[in-house]
Amino acid sequence: MKKKIIIFGATGNVGSYLLKYALEYFNKDEYEVIASGRRKTDFFTKRGIEYYSIDLTKASDFEQLPTENVFAVMLLSAQIPSYMNTYEPKKYIDSIITGGFNVLEYCRKNHVDRILYTQTVFDVSLYPHDVILKPDITPNFSYTGDHAIYVIAKNTMLELLKHYYQEFGLKKFIFRLPTIYNYSPYPYYYSNGIKTKRPIYQMIEKAQNGEPLEIWGDPHYAKDMVHVYDFSQMLCKAVEVQQETGFYNVGTGIPITIEEQIFTIIDVFSPSSHPSPVIYRPDKICGGGFLMDISNAKEELGYVPLYNCHKLFEDYKQEMEINRFAELRLA
Repeated sequence: MKKKIIIFGATGNVGSYLLKYALEYFNKDEYEVIASGRRKTDFFTKRGIEYYSIDLTKASDFEQLPTENVFAVMLLSAQIPSYMNTYEPKKYIDSIITGGFNVLEYCRKNHVDRILYTQTVFDVSLYPHDVILKPDITPNFSYTGDHAIYVIAKNTMLELLKHYYQEFGLKKFIFRLPTIYNYSPYPYYYSNGIKTKRPIYQMIEKAQNGEPLEIWGDPHYAKDMVHVYDFSQMLCKAVEVQQETGFYNVGTGIPITIEEQIFTIIDVFSPSSHPSPVIYRPDKICGGGFLMDISNAKEELGYVPLYNCHKLFEDYKQEMEINRFAELRLA
């Protein structure tokens, strides 16, 4: 019998690319990859992929799911601040804690071998930018602002994972996520309830038009930039590893400076006849991003990041042209 892998959150930006990667990564004679999301859609079944529409907050919805030979679940589903146009903290409790508990109960009842869970990097967001974040670094986050209850809920889920591992033997693998880069035709997010076009889209649009791009602050300010397929590689390798627990930072271990990022965007997206000029603005404040220690992912999982800055944006451009998941994003 094939081992089943269920991806909760397969209709999301990151989840849909993870599903695509997993379908190509795993041996089809050994594993069956199943998609699940809250949305009712025939996107997956039209492509021969088993799909279940599940509201994680409703325990009864889980009765639809397979009950035999479920080896692993990947839990990506959650309400996140950047997709909420109003501050409704109860949605974090419902989706992350109640929904997460229901997933854990499904795992317990059906003897699932392991769960893979995505943790937010905002649990360590108060560390100075030049601190390289180790997987076991002590949480350090703000108890105020629109991310506070979101982080508290995510941290509470970590405690539930510990309980289910110690009480029921459910193996647990946790992945702390910075920004994961993948194309989506929907370019907006919400910052404290204000709809804003994502900076990466603003820069790409200016580059496409040959308009000037500004480098704010220190041009050598660096952060980890992670392609969705490097993230996916890490999770898929954790399905196969012969150990019971793991906590990993998702990253590349290769800091990308804001200067390299800007010049790469120009190289990939600007017309060769009139590429965007660069304007340095040291008077402006540049922030955001993290530096991740990924050494244990390399050692324990055999993880090898494959996407440097240029390859990341080349793929971004290709996905923009293909618009692979437009039906899911804009439905």
